[in-house]
Amino acid sequence: MKLGAFSVSLAVKDIEQSKKFYENLGFRVFAGEQSQNWLIMKNEDVAIGLFQGMFEANILTFNPGWDSDARQLEDFTDVRELQKHLRKCGIALQTEADEESAGPASFMISDPDGNAILFDQHF
Repeated sequence: MKLGAFSVSLAVKDIEQSKKFYENLGFRVFAGEQSQNWLIMKNEDVAIGLFQGMFEANILTFNPGWDSDARQLEDFTDVRELQKHLRKCGIALQTEADEESAGPASFMISDPDGNAILFDQHF
């Protein structure tokens, strides 16, 4: 099972303050739009997302089909296949991807401690 690129999506209170903090740790803006209250920042292969006012808690995020630079991979496990596998393992889905669809889709689960995990495929 190939989960794709991994990042942590942080629910921040002040995106500018958080951006400056992570810049001091060596992160740089990689993608996003600060005027829309979201940024993706990277330090080498480590990615974090800063999201102000978009969700209440931090989220672990996997992007099937992407490498750590958001480039499309030739060989990956489709988000719908991941969803089917996790369902067979008895893991409850918080949100679901339409298994009859193709292309972009996402679903969400929670780990045993209530941490949200998003599987978000962009193509």
